[in-house]
This record gives sequence, structure tokens and C-alpha cells, in this order.
Amino acid sequence: MVIRSAFWWAAAVCCLLTASLAVADDAAFKLTIRNHRFEPAELVVPAGQKIKLEIKNLDATPEEFESHELNREKIVPANGTVVIFVGPLKPGRYPFFGEFNKDTAKGVLIVK
Repeated sequence: MVIRSAFWWAAAVCCLLTASLAVADDAAFKLTIRNHRFEPAELVVPAGQKIKLEIKNLDATPEEFESHELNREKIVPANGTVVIFVGPLKPGRYPFFGEFNKDTAKGVLIVK
């Protein structure tokens, strides 16, 4: 009985470690919203792998990250941060914009 419990405990730990490593493998990239603009406006990311976008809004008003090409939209609260996962992506240009400030909040993921 002790061997069986030890086996299940060890299996559970291995599963958790494997899941942690899988999340750690995602490439992380940062975008900042400042003065209703994305910084950087062009972000180069690698092709063929899942991408973690961390978007930090330094403005006092919310913004929405939106991209039809990436099939993503997410509200970024004022002075808040959100994480969005995309990919794996093929090489190309994937535009995004801020729904609340379309004239200034524009950017593109350049996938190479």
C-alpha cells in the first residue's frame, strides 16, 4: 500500500513538473500601452512557436488589444497587465490595434 501511494505521489509530481516546463517553454514578449500607443509599435517574434504576450497599460484609461489576424481581443485595464497567448504563427505580419484609440494605438507582430 505504501508503494502504491508513493507511486501515485511521484506520478503527480512528474505531471506538475512537466506542465510547468511546458509553460516555461513559451517565448515571452512585452508590449506597453503609453499615451494610447503600443510600445514597441513593431514587435519581432519567432515563427513556429507559441508566443506569450504580456501587455502592460500605463494609461489611466482601459484599452482593448484587438487583432483580427490573430483572432484575439482582450481588455487591458487602466494601470493593469494582461497575458495573451498566440501561435504557433507562420512568418508574416499580424497587425493589432487598440479598439478604444484606433487612431494612435496601432502595432504589428512581425513573425520571422
